[in-house]
Amino acid sequence: MSAANAPEPWTEHALCAQVGGDLFFPEPAGASAREAKSVCRGCSVTAECLQYAVNHHIREGVWGGLTPSQRRGMRAAA
Repeated sequence: MSAANAPEPWTEHALCAQVGGDLFFPEPAGASAREAKSVCRGCSVTAECLQYAVNHHIREGVWGGLTPSQRRGMRAAA
């Protein structure tokens, strides 16, 4: 794996990696993200996760404890 494809260092501490990614991409779109957000509340790297999602313009899934619509609102307020 090249350095460009290496995982971000903070991902080693991310709780989502321990519970499985599907929880953080609820289907159908608009389904409850309550469980994913609950995991995020106990995670030590939510700030880094959220910043990654914002910096990379990620439009799907729960990142840093926020849903896509919450991240859009955060960007609009900035």
